[in-house]
Amino acid sequence: MQKTLQIQPENFVPENHWYEKAINATIHPAIKFFFGLSNKQIVERYCHLNPKVSPQELGQILSYKPKHYLLSGADLLHVTTKEGNKKMIVIENNSCPSGQKSMPLIDEYEEMGGYKRFVDQTILGLYKNKVKNGTLAVIYDKNYMEASGYAHALAEATKKQVHLIAFYNHEDKSHIRLSKSGYLEFFDSKKWIQLDFVFRYLTQKPWNRLPIASKTTIINPVITCLAGGRNKLVASKAYSFYNAELAEKNLKILTPQTIWDVNKEEIPLWIQKLGGKGVIKIPYSNAGQGVFTITSEKELKDFMNQEFHYEKFIVQSLIGNYNWSSTSSEGVFYHVGSMPNKKGFSYVLDFRIMVHATKEGLRPLSLYSRRALKPLTGHLKEGQSSWEILGTNLSIKNKDLSWSSDTSRLLVMERRGFNQLGISIDDLIEGFIQVVLSTIAIDKLAINLKSQKGGLKTKLFKSLNNDQILINEIQSELIKE
Repeated sequence: MQKTLQIQPENFVPENHWYEKAINATIHPAIKFFFGLSNKQIVERYCHLNPKVSPQELGQILSYKPKHYLLSGADLLHVTTKEGNKKMIVIENNSCPSGQKSMPLIDEYEEMGGYKRFVDQTILGLYKNKVKNGTLAVIYDKNYMEASGYAHALAEATKKQVHLIAFYNHEDKSHIRLSKSGYLEFFDSKKWIQLDFVFRYLTQKPWNRLPIASKTTIINPVITCLAGGRNKLVASKAYSFYNAELAEKNLKILTPQTIWDVNKEEIPLWIQKLGGKGVIKIPYSNAGQGVFTITSEKELKDFMNQEFHYEKFIVQSLIGNYNWSSTSSEGVFYHVGSMPNKKGFSYVLDFRIMVHATKEGLRPLSLYSRRALKPLTGHLKEGQSSWEILGTNLSIKNKDLSWSSDTSRLLVMERRGFNQLGISIDDLIEGFIQVVLSTIAIDKLAINLKSQKGGLKTKLFKSLNNDQILINEIQSELIKE
């Protein structure tokens, strides 16, 4: 594949930007209805079911205008307790979320779907206000299908050429640079070209390739990754800070119990405190990489025998079947799971809800679900891999460092697939609000982490995330205040 492509207007081909099972799907009426709800309707419904929450305060929250975090996607689990109290809880938030290629068209007459909604409602006004006729680019390292979809939608909306630039983590960085004037530039066969406006789809350690401070407008900027969009450790702290503010509003970002700043040597102690079961995460990984479910001494021993690049981890309570979930201070949660099939098997599911900034506030953009490989059982067999039962991510990293996806476990929001999910519109409303709250938390922390000169407040960041190996990856000349 070429390193740089030039995308021209009026060349969008839908089949190139959706999975086959999504492009041929008819959206479920309940999902279409959910996406048609106004934020006012969502507020009224949520507050009717949660009368301690003020409609005025929740309305203000949904009307929040992010300064940095304009597109986010959170993974949620549908869980319950032994008393049957069901919740949608946040597992992680993602500053380069996938979702468009898995979402059936809401309006079958709008062939660009969510790509166009995002560009028209989020990017276009910002582009016109900030750079007007500047050079446009989409920079990506994964998910060409969606990255190129955004590039085509951007070209169509602006009627301008868009540069689609590959920038992989494992390759040389000679074709993109930060100029002395403070703009990103890329080398296009014969000359360096200044970039004025960039949609970023760099998922792997974006801080080691793109600057924090730049005159180029970047959506989403790298500061959102460091503030929690690509950093699970800092995200947990961002949620904690915002939850303190939300407490008086009777709202809360719901997550598994999370212990942050954990050194590898401490991990067995924390797993023991959680009843011998937990989840260990490398905070800066994504796409299902660097996540370890621990349900036995063998799985813990296998983890401890590995060598890792980073110094810090987070440990979370494990959500499984009621008979083998973590014993947590937050209570015992277990998966609701999919509706049982004819064999009686139910599967662990997660849900990805993407939201974006609009004139009306944060709005839902796309939605899909994924199921685990093997059924959720009441008891684990000795030696059985818990990841096969609990892991839902579809991404597969190939030996050549490229990516592919196991789409057989993708559940799109079409008529047949939706019926397997066991969720209601009220569950989707609760999930949407959880995504919004977690997005705002990260945006607020990103604002606090940004220095007056546009760089990173390094002392504050180190106090939140004192992992020297991560600090070393961030280009030092770009993070000085």
